[in-house]
Amino acid sequence: MVALGGTDSVAAKRTAQRSMAKLFGGAKIVDLTHTLDASTIYWPTEDGFKLESEHYGATEAGYFYAANKFCTAEHGGTHMDAPQHFSEHGRAADEVPVDAGIGPAAVVDVSAKAAADRDYRLTVADLEAWEAANGRVPDGVIVLLRTGWARFWPDKERYLGTKVHGDVANLHFPSFSKESAEWLARERNVKAIGIDTASIDYGPSRDFIVHRIWNGANKPAFENLANLDRLPATGATVIALPMKIGGGSGGPARVIAVVP
Repeated sequence: MVALGGTDSVAAKRTAQRSMAKLFGGAKIVDLTHTLDASTIYWPTEDGFKLESEHYGATEAGYFYAANKFCTAEHGGTHMDAPQHFSEHGRAADEVPVDAGIGPAAVVDVSAKAAADRDYRLTVADLEAWEAANGRVPDGVIVLLRTGWARFWPDKERYLGTKVHGDVANLHFPSFSKESAEWLARERNVKAIGIDTASIDYGPSRDFIVHRIWNGANKPAFENLANLDRLPATGATVIALPMKIGGGSGGPARVIAVVP
């Protein structure tokens, strides 16, 4: 049995990584998911993640046993926005096809522009420049917008623009624009979009137009992604598996990428 700590756990992790690499033909597995815990960032109007221990320790029979219960809003940490989030007749979380979050990744890097302008919004020109360098956005792709914002996690003030609970007047972070969302939804056959910020709408948004366009097209989105800097512009495969919440408007997701 491998101990759960020290050098044994490191060795076990390396063994697991080698096994996964063999399973995927030598490819790397990149975790794009932030851990759900007390430091997880939520929309300012939401309460944080709560984990309550029901049992931890030896039982009367002498064996170790641990069990917890948790409470979380649908839209916090790394999660999916189901189409129903901003579309009355859109799919609920349990109705989103499992393959809607599985597909080739197109990673669009605007981190330099976002560093200069924390309210930066992706332009159609950015997307056209990506295509000029990498070829036409392929059918069935998942477009991931890399802003570099994951480096601020879990500092709420730097990540959101405010650390005050309930404060939605001072949100500042980059994201998609109305025009880029329309282009991706109407001019290209994109399966889903994702971003390493708190929303597919930029921080100061008041009309949430990107959500309305994207969810209105009955497409899901993934927010608060991690480690997009470890993905190439093309070639990776995204696997995003959200909780299958009946009637849900979204839910926490485990998202990974397979990188050749």
